[in-house]
Amino acid sequence: MKNYKQFKTKLLKNKEIKKAYENLGPEFALIEMIIKRRIEKGLTQRELAQKIGTRQSSVSRLESGKYNPSLYFLQKIADALNARLKISLDKK
Repeated sequence: MKNYKQFKTKLLKNKEIKKAYENLGPEFALIEMIIKRRIEKGLTQRELAQKIGTRQSSVSRLESGKYNPSLYFLQKIADALNARLKISLDKK
């Protein structure tokens, strides 16, 4: 896979994956931002994990949606990716 957009397009061709993606919009949006930023920075999951002092498997679980991270963990990810973590609640 050359880039994140191609990877996402390929995955969303699977009807089950697409349905789960749509149902978990905010969660997947956050995961998408993290993966995209990591790829843009040219980092592997292992390299990102080393930057935040954790194991590659922790980053993998986060990116696969199998891990419910703490705000502290998300802040460490943001710092390692030279990004700012912003959280908001908006009216529906």
